[in-house]
Amino acid sequence: MRGTTATKRTAVTASTVALLLPLSACGGSAEAGSDSTVTVTVGYQSKTINTVTAGTLLRSLGSFEKQLNSLHDGHAYKVDWQDYATGAPITAQMTAGKVDIGSMGDFPLLLNAARGKQLGRGTRLVSVTGYNLRGGLNTVVTAPGSTLTSLHDLKGKKVSTSVGSAADGTLVRALQRAGIDPDEGISKLNQQPAVGASALSSGGVDALSQFVAWPGLLAYLGKAKALYDGAQLNLPTFHGVTAREDFAKQHPAVLEAFLKAQAEATDYLNVHPVAAAEKVAKATGLPAEVVYLYSGAHGIATFDPAVKPQLVSALKQDVSVLKAAKLTGDIDVDSFVDDQYVKKALGAPYAKRLIATPAPAASEVWAKGSEKTVSFKSAKELLTYAVGHQDGIRAAYVPDATTGTLWFADKAVWVADGNQLLPFVTPATAQAYITAHGGARTVSYREALERAS
Repeated sequence: MRGTTATKRTAVTASTVALLLPLSACGGSAEAGSDSTVTVTVGYQSKTINTVTAGTLLRSLGSFEKQLNSLHDGHAYKVDWQDYATGAPITAQMTAGKVDIGSMGDFPLLLNAARGKQLGRGTRLVSVTGYNLRGGLNTVVTAPGSTLTSLHDLKGKKVSTSVGSAADGTLVRALQRAGIDPDEGISKLNQQPAVGASALSSGGVDALSQFVAWPGLLAYLGKAKALYDGAQLNLPTFHGVTAREDFAKQHPAVLEAFLKAQAEATDYLNVHPVAAAEKVAKATGLPAEVVYLYSGAHGIATFDPAVKPQLVSALKQDVSVLKAAKLTGDIDVDSFVDDQYVKKALGAPYAKRLIATPAPAASEVWAKGSEKTVSFKSAKELLTYAVGHQDGIRAAYVPDATTGTLWFADKAVWVADGNQLLPFVTPATAQAYITAHGGARTVSYREALERAS
């Protein structure tokens, strides 16, 4: 559907394989550069789309700096943005007193809490960035030509993931449900996302379990296909903002300014999803089409700073997974979660945000040259539209018929069931539907288009 753009997009891969960026030479955090200048150090993951409202997009909009300038408290503020590939190094810098505010996934957040307590440098979860109530933010992918079709096929295989990450948590839980020992049943390689992606392309591993934007990016570039949709777990997963406890107590107005800025970035993303995707793409080198898959109007991630009870509950369930992997001991989640600052920052609307629900799943087309997408009530309607506009489509997205996880239409597994044309992220979810619906069968994307015309 993308035509010749696929070749052009291959070049994008080079800009996405950077690992940890070097630390700023400033070395300090929330420290006075002079009697009146305070440097606030923010650790973020530019390419992890779930965190853009507390990182890449926030930085691009300049919202935090504007909020700090409005404090008028006698200080001049400087923001030192430090970019990382995963949450682990952010935690290391926070517990060393070198990062004040950081954003990371649910499992890294727990490790952040445990490490902070262990070293006497407590941290607190102060807000949420992107979440998915079913777990669709993490995906296991295989090489395009792989014969593996389900999680059961991973037994005895080499699987790359980042141990302690949200994606690793999904892998462990998924394997357990499939009756495979996550320690003995597979050969797990602990690798940074970019290293794992390279290993998958070279045949060094059989599968890759990672967080956004890697699965979507590799699928978009034709370098991977989905094997397991994290939403099959039907367990919430999210990314959030953590702050050093001493920093929060010493600079509550600064933390509040950050959370107000995060709310502004969230509102901007929700009102201008296409423009937000373009901004993030420009800042990261990721294809905007991939960014939109996760952060779009009906994207895999829903963005809201509110610390929802169901997310806190999920975080408590995550502790057992980390304990079983011997990555941590007991963690007091209730003492780690502290939403007093975001409550104050957001004011009265906070109560409504707590009960707000994600937008319903929908199929979307992003036309070339358009600043808006077009939504459809069904995947079949999208296909009908696509037949008549193939040369004018930049990207087309469809939600999995059972999990609701959004995926690229031309990368989905399609099933014909009578007059229905249903998309699925993985062969396993498609097969589960076929098994339960006599007469249904898989069809190619080309055949799905022909049937819809």
